[in-house]
Amino acid sequence: VQLQACGGGLVQAGGFLRLSCAAFGRTFSSYVMGWFRQAAGKEREFVASINWSGDSTYYADSVKGRFTISRDNAKNTVHLQMSSLKSEDTAIYYCAADRRTTYSRSGSSAPKGYEYWGQGTLVTVSS
Repeated sequence: VQLQACGGGLVQAGGFLRLSCAAFGRTFSSYVMGWFRQAAGKEREFVASINWSGDSTYYADSVKGRFTISRDNAKNTVHLQMSSLKSEDTAIYYCAADRRTTYSRSGSSAPKGYEYWGQGTLVTVSS
């Protein structure tokens, strides 16, 4: 599956953005999807994940209550709605997909657990 993320941009602190990730390929609904981010000089970190049907999600503590991950299997897309943005949310955001048969927080929060990655979209939050 090929992934293409979009929706990044420059936003003021306290604002919101909606990231989208389009998947090109068959059987999108068989993939667990995740969002990760990487700030300058830092390692890639987990943001959120969602299971195949969209009825189970996990979030990093740093974004819980502010970000919402969702998916539309009919449109082969996954979204990340971000609100109350902070300067520390500034990063390149990546969507990722993995065709797995189990879904857990530990399994879906590790970058090495994903086989497919999008190109990333830059989010800059100005304070």
